[in-house]
Amino acid sequence: MAGEWNFTSGKWNGDANDKGIQTSEDYRFYAISAAFPEFSNKGKTLVFQFNVKHEQKLDCGGGYMKLLSDDVDQKKFGGDTPYSIMFGPDICGYSTKKVHAILTKGDKNHLIKKDVPCETDQLTHVYTFILRPDATYSILIDNTEKQTGSLYSDWDILPPKKIKDPEAKKPEDWEDKEYIDDPEDKKPEGYDDIPQEIVDNKAEKPEDWDEQEDGEWTAPTVPNPDYKGPWTAKQIKNPNYKGKWKAPMIDNPDFKDDPEIYVYPKLKYVGIELWQVKSGTMFDNVLVCDDPDYAKKLAEETWGKQKEV
Repeated sequence: MAGEWNFTSGKWNGDANDKGIQTSEDYRFYAISAAFPEFSNKGKTLVFQFNVKHEQKLDCGGGYMKLLSDDVDQKKFGGDTPYSIMFGPDICGYSTKKVHAILTKGDKNHLIKKDVPCETDQLTHVYTFILRPDATYSILIDNTEKQTGSLYSDWDILPPKKIKDPEAKKPEDWEDKEYIDDPEDKKPEGYDDIPQEIVDNKAEKPEDWDEQEDGEWTAPTVPNPDYKGPWTAKQIKNPNYKGKWKAPMIDNPDFKDDPEIYVYPKLKYVGIELWQVKSGTMFDNVLVCDDPDYAKKLAEETWGKQKEV
């Protein structure tokens, strides 16, 4: 059963007239979407930004949003609807407290390989995803960069440019032991004759010991303080140590560059589709544009002015 949304400024706010949409029922799936003028980021920077507040002290649920292309049926938007980008925080127990950044290419969803922690308090936070024509990206929380990198390295959208040479073999004379036995260190004479245990000279036969009934009394043994265990030679630095052997990297014959790896040509809808155990998550100030400076300014004028209130 789908959960209902409320249009509200929340339990606490910096401006009672500044409202967003809020999940209102526990243990529900939620789905809502809206259209915007069709947008292509070819040759442009793509900025996807929104505010999230978990008033309910979220234990398990999402706070992410999706960008959808023009070929989806908005009226049937739900969990099975294909999306172009999924971005935002996700919390569930102690193990999941991260920012999703999932990029769809073809029919495959590619998850970011970096671990980007999300905020877990009950305050409003601004999440920003920036995708540039040079295939670099940035993830910001509250106008502060938390992660940056390249689509080529941080997602498995394309095969890697370089791979380990499968034909390379470690040379037989390659020394990969950092330490070796000291050839000058010799086992002391008589070392192997040292017993592991010795008779306890301080032990005394109990007064009530009856040899006819108990047999001949013998003193117990105790660990020998002179026993050091099996002898091993001292370790010294290996003068021929070359480090751990690694296969050389070569060009990947399966790699084919895609200069438009960053492009999403027909973005038209923004959607929220998620599951919440506890309701109360609010979304507001959703922005899709091509100007990171404008996005930063908008965050400062909305979240920035109200965060201290």
